[in-house]
Amino acid sequence: MAQSPRSGGMNVDTKLVKELAKLLADTGLSEIEVEDGDRKIRVARQMMAAQQSFAAAPMPAPAAASAPASASTGTAAADDAAADLKSHAGAVKSPMVGTAYLSPEPGAANFVKEGDRVEAGDTLLIVEAMKVMNPIVAPRAGTVTKLCATNEAPVEFDEVLAIVE
Repeated sequence: MAQSPRSGGMNVDTKLVKELAKLLADTGLSEIEVEDGDRKIRVARQMMAAQQSFAAAPMPAPAAASAPASASTGTAAADDAAADLKSHAGAVKSPMVGTAYLSPEPGAANFVKEGDRVEAGDTLLIVEAMKVMNPIVAPRAGTVTKLCATNEAPVEFDEVLAIVE
């Protein structure tokens, strides 16, 4: 292992740091932290300025709970529709639990709307998790046929955020 001494007697595993940095770049995450006994390594990268502007924005109030469906057939139909979206080949799913933001800052135009043509890597929306803004990008070129996320609404891990065909 490539280790170099640092003041205070701590050895830094430069190979591990490089691997963690590559993992950040490959996954689009903004930071990662690993802990091994007394040793803790955190690698982070800065986000774009437009995404950082959300950090100063006040957090939205929690949404009121919606009334449960009165008919079980309505719930079953909604569950079927959600399952269809989740298995859709063009589904873009949330990689984390957080809050969805459809625009780069409050009052600005949305990144995309239904019917927009996008290229691979274009930002579709942002998911904020633990005060870190994580861009959700188009995995391929295509058209945004459905935008499932709602601005400032909570999203769950693996929830379908958009459909890009």
